Amino acid sequence: MTIQLPETVQKIISILESHGFEAYTVGGSVRDSLLGRTPKDWDLTTNAKPEEIKSLFRRTIDTGIEHGTVTVRMGGESYEVTTYRLDGKYLDGRHPEEVTFTADLKEDLRRRDFTINAMAYNDRAGLVDLFGGQEDLKAGLIRAVGEPMERFTEDALRILRAVRFSARFGFEIEEKTAFAAKALSGRLSLISVERIREELMKTLESNHPDYVAKLAEFGALDLFYDEYAAKQDEINALLLKLPAEGVLRLTAFLGKSGKDLVHSYTVAERVLNYLKFDNDTKNSVLHVIRFSGVTLSTDRKLLRRFLNACGKENYENVLLFLEKSGDLDLTPVREVIRDILDAGECTTLKELAVSGKDLIGLGMMPGKKMGEVLMELLREVLEDPEKNTREYLLERGKILGGK
Repeated sequence: MTIQLPETVQKIISILESHGFEAYTVGGSVRDSLLGRTPKDWDLTTNAKPEEIKSLFRRTIDTGIEHGTVTVRMGGESYEVTTYRLDGKYLDGRHPEEVTFTADLKEDLRRRDFTINAMAYNDRAGLVDLFGGQEDLKAGLIRAVGEPMERFTEDALRILRAVRFSARFGFEIEEKTAFAAKALSGRLSLISVERIREELMKTLESNHPDYVAKLAEFGALDLFYDEYAAKQDEINALLLKLPAEGVLRLTAFLGKSGKDLVHSYTVAERVLNYLKFDNDTKNSVLHVIRFSGVTLSTDRKLLRRFLNACGKENYENVLLFLEKSGDLDLTPVREVIRDILDAGECTTLKELAVSGKDLIGLGMMPGKKMGEVLMELLREVLEDPEKNTREYLLERGKILGGK
C-alpha cells in the first residue's frame, strides 16, 4: 500500500527520521487517501518530544505544546506534528486530565476514536493499521477503536462524530458502536453547545443529510429538538432535495417541525438560540421560514412587494425552499424577478428617487410623520415603478406632508 505524500510532508518525515525519530502521517489524511480523496490537512505523529521537534525546524508555532502538538510551517503551509501520547482520565467527559508522552505508536493509535481514523503511514513502514481501519473502510463501517463504551465515556462528542463521519461517507455505524452511542447519549449534556452545533452542521451539509435521523435514534436531539422525530420523514425528504448549503439545509431541518408555520417558526427560533447560532445565520433561517407559506405568481406588482418584504439577499433561498418543499416549478417567477431587477425597478426605500433629506428640504421635520410619508411613496412606486421620479415624488411628498 503506497500513499502519495506531498513533498513538504515527506520532507518533514525525512528530517525527523534523519535525526533518529519515527514519523508518520496519521488520521484523516491516511483515511482520505485510502478512499481516493484529497486530504484537506496532513497531520503527523512522531516519537520526538515537542522541544525536539522545535529544534529541527526553522519555523514552528506552539499550537498545543502542552498536549504535544507543534505546528511546523513549511512551503507556505502549516502541519501539526504531535508527539505519540497516552491520554489520562477524562474527568469532564470531553478532555483528558493529562497527557503522557510515549515512544509506542500503537499506544498513540489506540487512544483514537474510530478505526478509520487510527491508521498511520510513511514510505518506509507503509500502512500501519493495527485496528482494522482498512477493512472497515472497505466494508463502509464506522467502528470505535477498542471498547465503544470506553471511547464514548471518555469523550461524548465522539457520538456526534460517529454520525458525522457516517453521513460524510455514507457508512453504517457498527452495531456495538451504535449501541454504545445510544446508551451514552445523555453524556452529550457535558459537551458545549458550540461543538454540538458544529457537528450537526457538518452532518447537515454532507452528502447524506438525512443521517441526522441517527442523531434522533441515539437520543442526541433530545436536549434541544425532540419535535424532529414526529416529522422525520418529511424533514429528511426535504433535506435530500436541497443543495448542501448551510442556511438552506438548516432551514429544512427546522422549518417543517411544527403543527403549522407559526409553531415551526417558534421551534426553529428556540433551537437556533439554544445552539447559539450567529445572528446572520439565525436571521436568514427564520426569514426563509417566515416566507415559506407565501403563494407567488408572475404578477409584477406582487413580486415587487415580495422583494420589498423578503429582501433581495433572501429571495432566492425562499424560492428554492418553496420549490423543494411544495414540489413547485417557480422558473417563471424567477424570470419575472430577474426582469424586475435588471430593469432597476424600485423595491426598497434606498431605491426611491427621493430620500429623507429631500423631504427635509420641503420643510418636513424628521420623525414618525416623515417615515410614514416615505413608506407611502414606496407603496405607490411598488404599484407603479414609473412613478419613481424625483419630480413626482417631491410633489407627492408635499401633498402627503401637508405642505
